[in-house]
Amino acid sequence: MERREILRLFGSCGVVFASGLVACAGPHAPPNSAPNPSGGPPGRRSPALEDFFFLQLSDTHWGFSGPPNPEADTTLKDTIKQINAAPVQPDFLIFTGDLTHTTDDPAVRRARMTEFKTIVAELRVKSVRFIPGEHDAALDRGQAFREHFGDTHYAFDHKGVHFIALDNVSDPASLLGDEQLAWLEQDVSRIDSATPIVVFAHRPLFDLYPSWDWMTKDGARALEILSRHPQVTVFYGHIHQLHEQTTGHIRHHAARSLIFPLPAPGSVPKKAPLAWDAQSSDHGIGYRVIENAGPEPRIVERKAHEI
Repeated sequence: MERREILRLFGSCGVVFASGLVACAGPHAPPNSAPNPSGGPPGRRSPALEDFFFLQLSDTHWGFSGPPNPEADTTLKDTIKQINAAPVQPDFLIFTGDLTHTTDDPAVRRARMTEFKTIVAELRVKSVRFIPGEHDAALDRGQAFREHFGDTHYAFDHKGVHFIALDNVSDPASLLGDEQLAWLEQDVSRIDSATPIVVFAHRPLFDLYPSWDWMTKDGARALEILSRHPQVTVFYGHIHQLHEQTTGHIRHHAARSLIFPLPAPGSVPKKAPLAWDAQSSDHGIGYRVIENAGPEPRIVERKAHEI
C-alpha cells in the first residue's frame, strides 16, 4: 500500500516509517546518506535496512475514570478496533508506558493489568511490545508489570534497525540506575554506525520540566552513551502531548495520550489534565505521525476520530 494510504488508515496512531528513522540521524553521520527532516546533516542508511512501519501508543491509563475523559472505558477499545479494521498491519506495535492508572492497592493494580492484557490481546498485530510507566511500576518497582508483561528493559533488532526499550520509572526516584546504564553502554557499543538506533522510554531522557517530573535524573548519562552512535531517535510518552526536541544530534519525539491531554510545560502553576471539550473532534488525544514524504521527510499530525 502507498504510505499516504497507511497514514490515512492509522490516522489516530503514531505511524513511524523506517526510512524516516534514518533521516533523523545527526551530524556525525557519514556520507551516502538519507535527508534529515530537521534540515541538519543527513544520515547513512543501513545496508540491511528494509522499509517498514510500526505504531506507538502511549499513556492509556486503563482504570482511570473522571471528567477529563468521560469515555475512558471505551477509548482504548475503539482504537484497537480501528487498528484491526485496517487492511494492512504494522510490523509491530509498542505501548510506551502508563498502560494502567495508578492505585495503592496491589490487587487492583494486577486486576487492571489483567484487564488491559485481555483488551490488547484482540489486536491483529502479530508483535505487541510494552514498557512500563510510573503508574504501572513506581509503587512496587515494576513487580506487577514484570509478572504480566515481562522485562522492563530490553533490546531487539528488526529489519536493519536496532531498538532499545528503557525503564526510567520502576525506580521511584526517576532513575535508570547504574545496572541499566551499564547494560545500555554494552548494548550500544556493539551496534555498527550504519545501523539506526531507536530508543523507547516513558519519561523524557532530557530535562524538559523537572518540577513536573518531566525528566530522568540520570538521563544525561544515558544520552552521553547514546550520543556515541551517529543515528539515534527517541520516542517517549508521559507528557500527554506532542513535543519535539533535539539534544546534540539525538531527536526526541513525545506522543499524545489515549486518555487526556496535559498542559504545555510550565504554562500553568500546577500540572493537571486539561478539561474535556465535548465539541472537539479529537479531545486532545491521539498520536503524532512521522512520514517520510519523498525527498523531504516531515513530521505531520494525525488526530483521533478524524478518519
